[in-house]
Amino acid sequence: MNLSSSLFALMREFLMPNVEPIINIENIVASATVKHGIELSSVVTAFPDAEYRPGRFPGLVFRLKKPKTSTLIFGSGKMICTGARSEKEAERALRKLVKVLREGGILIMGKPEVKVVNVVATVNLGGSVDLLELYESERGMRGRIVYEPEQFPGLIYRMEVPRAVFLIFSSGRLVCTGARKEEDVHRAVMELHQKLEQKNLIHHEE
Repeated sequence: MNLSSSLFALMREFLMPNVEPIINIENIVASATVKHGIELSSVVTAFPDAEYRPGRFPGLVFRLKKPKTSTLIFGSGKMICTGARSEKEAERALRKLVKVLREGGILIMGKPEVKVVNVVATVNLGGSVDLLELYESERGMRGRIVYEPEQFPGLIYRMEVPRAVFLIFSSGRLVCTGARKEEDVHRAVMELHQKLEQKNLIHHEE
């Protein structure tokens, strides 16, 4: 590296704004399973507001107001909760649902194990991203990066550790999905942000 490039790198380090990504958790998808089946017709009888159309879909939709969530309940005993904004809220929603079902006369035995299966977040990196340069610099990822701007304006970036999938837009906004923990979302975003900064692929407004 020559003197001029070294000076440029130093100037960039000290003069560029230190913009931290803004991360918003939008949805936590969590599952719970009881070790026996659930009679969905009995759930509808006890809770008329529940949505159940077996001719269209095998699951029943049960909504809670607090925390505001929707849970799919299947006859197999599996439940999938969506709409929570944190892991604790998702667990609280499923625990409350089980309690409500029991109070309504639905047989629920044991304590279902709650497991987070997906965390969805939106992120603002604070600057625009050169997607073409990012794609060219990471082509060695062998299918884990996809960019076809003539079909879709976003770039798909699959991170292995921590496991996450990013949909990145040139505006610097992105969607992160596929992580199993909120902590992993933050780790993945910071790792991606650091890589983009190191490669000079984020352009901050002056």
